[in-house]
Amino acid sequence: MTSPRKILVTAALPYANGPIHIGHLVEYIQTDIWVRFQKLMGNRCIFIWADDTHGTAIMISAKKAGVSEEEFIARMNEEHQRDFGTFQIAYDNYGSTNSSENRELCGRIWSALRQAGLIVEKDVSQLYDTVAGTFLADRFVKGNCPKCNAPDQYGDNCDKCGSTYTPADLKNPYSTLTKTTPEIRSAKHLFVELEKLHPFLEQWTQSGEHLQTEVANYLKGHFLGEPLRDWDVSRPAPYFGFEISDSPGNYWYVWFDAPIGYMASLEQWCQKTGEKFNDWWPQRIDAESAGVEIHHFIGKDITYFHTLFWPGMLHAAKFKLPTRVHIHGFLTVGGEKMSKSKGTFVKAETYAKHLDVSALRYYFASKLGPRLDDLDLNPGEFIDKVNSDLVGKVVNIASRCTKFVQASGLSANYPEDGGLFTAGVAAGKEIATAYEGCDYARAMRLIMELAASANVYIDGKEPWKIAKDPARAQEVQDACTVGLNLFRQIAVYLSPVLPKLAEQAGALLNEPIAHWKQSQHPLVGTKVAPFSHMMKRLELKDFEAMIEESKESGVGFQPAQAEGTGDRGQGTDSGDALTAEPLVTDLISIDDFTKVDLRVARVINAEEVPEAKKLLKLTLGLGGDVKRQVFAGIKAAYKPADLVGRLVIVVANLQPRQMKFGLSEGMVTACGPGGEEVFLLSLDEGAKPGMRVH
Repeated sequence: MTSPRKILVTAALPYANGPIHIGHLVEYIQTDIWVRFQKLMGNRCIFIWADDTHGTAIMISAKKAGVSEEEFIARMNEEHQRDFGTFQIAYDNYGSTNSSENRELCGRIWSALRQAGLIVEKDVSQLYDTVAGTFLADRFVKGNCPKCNAPDQYGDNCDKCGSTYTPADLKNPYSTLTKTTPEIRSAKHLFVELEKLHPFLEQWTQSGEHLQTEVANYLKGHFLGEPLRDWDVSRPAPYFGFEISDSPGNYWYVWFDAPIGYMASLEQWCQKTGEKFNDWWPQRIDAESAGVEIHHFIGKDITYFHTLFWPGMLHAAKFKLPTRVHIHGFLTVGGEKMSKSKGTFVKAETYAKHLDVSALRYYFASKLGPRLDDLDLNPGEFIDKVNSDLVGKVVNIASRCTKFVQASGLSANYPEDGGLFTAGVAAGKEIATAYEGCDYARAMRLIMELAASANVYIDGKEPWKIAKDPARAQEVQDACTVGLNLFRQIAVYLSPVLPKLAEQAGALLNEPIAHWKQSQHPLVGTKVAPFSHMMKRLELKDFEAMIEESKESGVGFQPAQAEGTGDRGQGTDSGDALTAEPLVTDLISIDDFTKVDLRVARVINAEEVPEAKKLLKLTLGLGGDVKRQVFAGIKAAYKPADLVGRLVIVVANLQPRQMKFGLSEGMVTACGPGGEEVFLLSLDEGAKPGMRVH
């Protein structure tokens, strides 16, 4: 038996200059899921975090609010932690970079950099806003990128080509504070000569152990192939931050003290718990025997700071380096960059007023993979996925089984289930591997396959029918015992993503979910509590209301339609589709229509047909043991894994057609011109396989 791992986890520090929004939540939810998974596996894992509180932006915002910087950041810290609680993000310590612990650690690391001969002093020509009366921090200057000429880029890096530079390098710069053209003034700055650490940084970033492959390749191609530029780590007064002890009038730049804030927050946690700091962040690089892992979760926009500057600082100060830096992509909404004017720059607080927090956690998990791909919050897909997967598959299992074992409880012995629970145990190994590798999207697909199989089992047993016969009471109890155990197994696997659902499942079956191993053994002989509502279906109108509240101008956002929701507005549909495919003028009678046997079916399995460009092979369940094999021309529009468990409408009495790939025994109904624009018809909650469509 392997001993538990010891893991320290951090997420990028939220800047204390504004509220948490849904773009931030991608990272914080990603981190929370990974930490919850590690704890579920029995590992000792702590999540250490803090607000990033220094810089010119904080100074200016506090002045506008008419309060001190300390009061301003204290208010923001409280708001941030409130939002984290709302979104079920759990952490072990949440601090602030404006702390005595951070000041002391900054001094220690600075001394180490000085002793290593890495600090150099230079006069710097810096942009100065004569109207605001201040030197301009990177984020208060915009202009054209000096490398690719992209407009409206900030003064430190380009979000188009990824280049880094100084504000003075920008073309056509302007102050975001006053919209005026700044002038250049000279001031003394302190730099870290990062090039002296080039051999170490090359080895660390290219080892294949600490970074995703595409990140390592990006660093190699953009930075490590040439001498590294000196890193400017100081700012002259006025500046809100820590004054550098051996350089009066200069302050550590926010990007110097922010990552050290991870360590300061850890120190605070150690003071509260009696733990030793050196046990969690050893100072000697060769102290790998301490056995602790350090994992950072960040967005790709701060890759440079966390993969070159930060490792260089730690190496010079002889602190343990990160075991892994996990980097994710950006969030878009409706396929576009988040926009305040369009209402897609949504605050966490606003989201929670309109929509289920668990829904967003699940949707993000279903989109997050191990790479740096951006993810899109598409309204239609969001609503359809949550309603189909969580309401229609997962919660549906418990809601259909609970009332039939209310009096009896679960069976004393686990019944024969055709190998379903054992298959779930085997799948758990793949699911755990996916969680560990931050491939949450794969984990969710595997879990939904289990949910689909459980629903097929319940459809076949039909406890709501056999419960009418008292002589079959044991059969009902056994069927629902299997169903609820499959639900519980799924709830354990989903618990890192959906802690609230796990709590509800534990209450339902009178055993709190606390360990991964609970998914490996069925629960028998226990009482079953009354079923209580777990999740409700999402509605497009609630999403639209959230967008409307988030708007800062009259420019509207037009969300994509949810599959199956239809247009909830009035008079917004164009006639393009009807023009492309006019109405059929030959009328039919009701008798003609009733000859077509349209039935609800569940997709039991879906797979690609390698020899066919357009076809997917579907196995459909129409209830009980009745199954049909259908070849559908939807390959460009749907991934097989996303179809499993979904309810569709099938033409059940279509003459079977022998194709070279096999026999097609029906046709699924869909609309759209073809290719990627094919849309399967969806059904509301309550529809069951076998029902006829009239």
